Amino acid sequence: MKKFIVAALAVASVCGTAKAEGYQINSLSAKQIGMGHTGIALKLGAESMFFNPAGMAYMDKTLDLSGSVTGIMPTCTATVDGVDYTTDNGVSTPIGVHAAFSIYDNLKGGISFYTPYGSSINWTDNWPGAVLNQNVNLKVFTIQPTLAWAITPKFSIGAGAMISWGTVDLNKGLVTSETTDKAIAALKTLGQLPEETPAFGSTTPASVNLNGKADMVVGFNVGAMYNITENLTVGASYRSQMKMKVKAGDAHVRYANALAQGILGESLDLINEANFKAEMPCPWVMGLGVSYKPVDRLTLAFDARLTGWHAYKRLDIEFLAEQLTPYNQNIAKKYKNSWCYSLGGQYAVTDRFDARLGLMVDTSPVNDKYYNPETPGMTKIEPTVGLSFRPIPSLSIDLAFMYVAGLGVDNASCEYTDLLGSTMINKLTNAGVPSSVIEGMGFRPTGTFTADYKLHAFIPSIGISYSF
Repeated sequence: MKKFIVAALAVASVCGTAKAEGYQINSLSAKQIGMGHTGIALKLGAESMFFNPAGMAYMDKTLDLSGSVTGIMPTCTATVDGVDYTTDNGVSTPIGVHAAFSIYDNLKGGISFYTPYGSSINWTDNWPGAVLNQNVNLKVFTIQPTLAWAITPKFSIGAGAMISWGTVDLNKGLVTSETTDKAIAALKTLGQLPEETPAFGSTTPASVNLNGKADMVVGFNVGAMYNITENLTVGASYRSQMKMKVKAGDAHVRYANALAQGILGESLDLINEANFKAEMPCPWVMGLGVSYKPVDRLTLAFDARLTGWHAYKRLDIEFLAEQLTPYNQNIAKKYKNSWCYSLGGQYAVTDRFDARLGLMVDTSPVNDKYYNPETPGMTKIEPTVGLSFRPIPSLSIDLAFMYVAGLGVDNASCEYTDLLGSTMINKLTNAGVPSSVIEGMGFRPTGTFTADYKLHAFIPSIGISYSF
């Protein structure tokens, strides 16, 4: 059994890969979360560097500093054959830190650090979809130096360079327990395993950890803003696509128990010594926004953002070792571009206290026929609430809360290559076993995982800003 499994393990180790679905983060400002994460047509000072760099041009302070941290606490449930499997997730903490300063009255500069993309989910080791994903942690970091120029009192432009890098850490099953148990039974029949060899049941026999760092890449974030009247402003922004490339990721194997290591260990040495390269797109984002002040104390805003997820057509994984090139993978994803709509309002209750409400509708880019549970993608409804308190005029303490309600996805499926099944078909055929008998044993070259998915998340955020 040891020798013939090696090909199956080599390919299975990269199926599912280090890519999460719908991994754009829309929770990078405690103030703006309260307004549905709007900001394309708002003059936010230093925080405009992320939403629309042109808005920073109207900053009326010498120096503006702000920072926020958000806690994302999601719960995902997959229903398989009537049984619910729930994730065991930790708390993800995207951050945004911004500093802007005045160069001239109409020219501002600044630098921003934020986490625009990321995903973290833990399905646990032995759930039925382990061959697709057990857990994943994906992070992208960006430093953005920015300039903004108010060409006229009504019109401004801004531009920043997005200097980005990332990390990925993914665990997944190498082979399914179901196929492994069928192989054990078949090999007992052929006399190649002792009769007392136990089955694995629901335990994933062996898993692989894929870990890599993406090299630094550079994109751009540009925007324009126009004040139609003193109370009505429109804005447009564009963040460019970036390709994050892992040039030499590491693969490491772990076993469920001593039996799994004894059966599979010799074959897995090749995987432990292997490096892989992969590429993931951080898609472009185009945004349009409008803000309006019907009265002095009330600000309303609406944003519409189109994200270019169509760039995620497939995931290509290539081993660097020449002997493993037959096992390179081209995994179809076939995402589509998707819209996110945000609506928010802020009311200045007093000179020191602001209250906010908002709503986001984030549509899914995921194709239900190529649905990988790395991060379940579905359309989400996201109401928000927030407030700011200023103990002194130059200092603001900001609190916000967002609730994410996924609309659910039924009968979402993902096909995967079952190399162990394919190898067993060939082995049994060569041993003279009739094809009808092989078919009755249940071996298949591919498998399909199908489930119904639900998710919700609690997202609190806290921020602080200081200006003078």
